[in-house]
Amino acid sequence: MVGAVSASYQLVHASRQLAFASLGFVSLGLPEGLLGVAWPSIRASFGLPLDALGLLLATFACGYFASSAASGRLIGRFSIGSVLAVACALTGTCLLGYSLAPSWATMVALGLALGVGAGTIDAGLNTYAAMAHGPRVLNWMHAAFGIGAAVGPLIMTAILASGLSWNIGYLLVAVAQLSLATAYWLTRQAYATTAPASATTAAASVRRNLFTQPVVWLSLAIFVVYVGAEAGAGQWSYSLFTLSRNTPAAVAGVLVSAYWASLTVGRILFGALASRISSTILLRAVMLLSILAAGLIWLNVPPLSWLALALLGLSFAPIFPVLIADTPKRLGQDQAANVIGLEVAAAVVGGAALPAVLGVFAARFTLEVVPPALVLAALMQLGLHEVLARATPEP
Repeated sequence: MVGAVSASYQLVHASRQLAFASLGFVSLGLPEGLLGVAWPSIRASFGLPLDALGLLLATFACGYFASSAASGRLIGRFSIGSVLAVACALTGTCLLGYSLAPSWATMVALGLALGVGAGTIDAGLNTYAAMAHGPRVLNWMHAAFGIGAAVGPLIMTAILASGLSWNIGYLLVAVAQLSLATAYWLTRQAYATTAPASATTAAASVRRNLFTQPVVWLSLAIFVVYVGAEAGAGQWSYSLFTLSRNTPAAVAGVLVSAYWASLTVGRILFGALASRISSTILLRAVMLLSILAAGLIWLNVPPLSWLALALLGLSFAPIFPVLIADTPKRLGQDQAANVIGLEVAAAVVGGAALPAVLGVFAARFTLEVVPPALVLAALMQLGLHEVLARATPEP
């Protein structure tokens, strides 16, 4: 009887941890989804050129990179609950600052701190899930990111359609983030034992040795290219469809939301398959599908190109979580926390660099550079994956 009660308590305890960790991913996705729809309005508010988005993404990426790269040490010293509480409080405060920002320079400065908070949340949750649960749970938790990213465009589209300012969208998300930070703080003791042992035991020599391994560099390169493509599609598709292809704003907002929603649905579906199929085969298949989807967007034949955006989100769905889940198996448990932190750092480099470069080219040529760039990125990620698959054994 005592054993049954203990087992039930542990199950409830673990379920609560997973639920709050999933909410952390939702909190990461909401601002991601807001920005793409809000950007034309932000530009108008501050009188900015089209490619000014790159500066905001760059400061955000610097903070994200620094915090995620250092996460191996951070999550070994503090509990996940405490880290999430502080990081969510930071991101919520920065988003509140976005909503009240009197100038573009203020938003750019806040982007650095927002990146620090988001990078801490991202790397900490990915390490926790990869070490404690594996690919199925990682896919489902990353689906929570997709929920946030899908809801974000709908929130901003509804606000703009109502004649309200883009600032209101950031204010609402800031309140949600600060509420989540409070919840994490009140339940922080539940995460006291979730920090992976490797985070506290990995020696400095082991961390230095990581950069001598070609497999590590291949892994980082895939994250740069993949997240660059994912973020590029999410940030520029609204502008592509409204400014270049004359799609009604409300329709374009729904299309962007459908892109993130497909990412969510795909992670739920692929989460059920993750333990039943080789990760190499799964990744190869979806990467091929992403090339097809990006090509259909390039063709610009509505409604086929509209549907292709959702298909692109579906094809991207399992890539990030499966690669993260394979990291401990490919590189060892003792290096996992540090490598995952570096992978998340590489991801944010790609997530900032490719959208910024697309903005530069779109401003100088046309927004129609976005689809061929997505095709090229999809081809590159497939090539890098094939090299990685041959360089390491199947996990």
